[in-house]
Amino acid sequence: MCESSADCTGTSASRRTLLGAVAASAAAFAVPLLSGEPAAAATPAASVGTGPSLTLLGTNAGPPPLASRYGISQALVVNGRTYVVDCGRGAVSQYLRAGLSMPSLAGIFLTHLHADHVVDYYAFPMLAAGAAGAQGFRSPVDVYGPGPAGIASTVAGAPCPVPGTVEMTRLAGQAYAAAPTFFMTEHIGIDPATLLRVHDVLPPDAVGASTAHTAPVMAPFTVMENDDVRVTAVLVPHGAVYPAYAYRFDTDRGSVVFSGDTSPTPNVIGLARGADVLVHEALHPGGLAALGLPQALIDHILATHTDVSELGRIAAEAGVGTLVATHLGPGDPAVTSDATWRRLLRDSAHRADFGGRVLLGEDLMRVPVGRDRTNGR
Repeated sequence: MCESSADCTGTSASRRTLLGAVAASAAAFAVPLLSGEPAAAATPAASVGTGPSLTLLGTNAGPPPLASRYGISQALVVNGRTYVVDCGRGAVSQYLRAGLSMPSLAGIFLTHLHADHVVDYYAFPMLAAGAAGAQGFRSPVDVYGPGPAGIASTVAGAPCPVPGTVEMTRLAGQAYAAAPTFFMTEHIGIDPATLLRVHDVLPPDAVGASTAHTAPVMAPFTVMENDDVRVTAVLVPHGAVYPAYAYRFDTDRGSVVFSGDTSPTPNVIGLARGADVLVHEALHPGGLAALGLPQALIDHILATHTDVSELGRIAAEAGVGTLVATHLGPGDPAVTSDATWRRLLRDSAHRADFGGRVLLGEDLMRVPVGRDRTNGR
């Protein structure tokens, strides 16, 4: 929900008047399949006055680290401000390699609290908070993530119930208290936690969600709104994880939806309706066998993720302009090559008669969002 009445008034009113046009035109916007920009170099991702820009910081699925792909993370730049969605392994390093400025960091959104989505989260404030110049940020950054599930932890000595984002952040600050304590003793540092404003996101009570019913069919609800962007969310099914979210970012000049980790659900289709870009996780079941995983784990992965063959249908039903496949599982090119991924995506799009743009996610790939309305494109 809005943090204050000021967040939902003023210049944001002009932005909202354009949102209908964004949604109405997205379905009609089509460009060739599987054409994309090369991976970005370390140049500025966007600047004030340009349209929104999406950068895939990391595209690998799952906790096991790879040399060839970084952990799942994305950055959306709007009006020179950067919003990060998920903080997988290497997110901080990739953020800088993408040419993004730490002082531009305006928000962090966590889709769910699995390790591969949060492992680099507290690294942002711990490494960059209070640092001088472009190396850090000095203004508080808003963080939005799942609230507590309300279930007992099975980890010895862990808090009960399992922490949500607010409590997880507090505990991280305590766990890493030595470094800022030493710095502050020498008058050269601050407490990183003072530069985070953390918000637990819980679904509306009327949805009737619970750990036993994690993602009932629902309408999107507002998480945050300011002069840059309106962020809405829906619950998504991801095994025992609760709550797990997909997020939609609507701006004056385009809209982006991030599926998070999910099995197929009408909630994502509803959230993504008419969006310019849908960033969706992708699973190639045929690649799992080569990993030598126990059958029980393979069955779990199949039940909690989205087969790449479903992506064309999801994109077509949502009427999005561009589909970007990320959180690739398996992410190792030695197991599933990029050529195989592209073939699978192309086949999925053709079967569903999806005429929009289809991109295979690559680390540091940059995706422009929206169109130049002054030229009617």
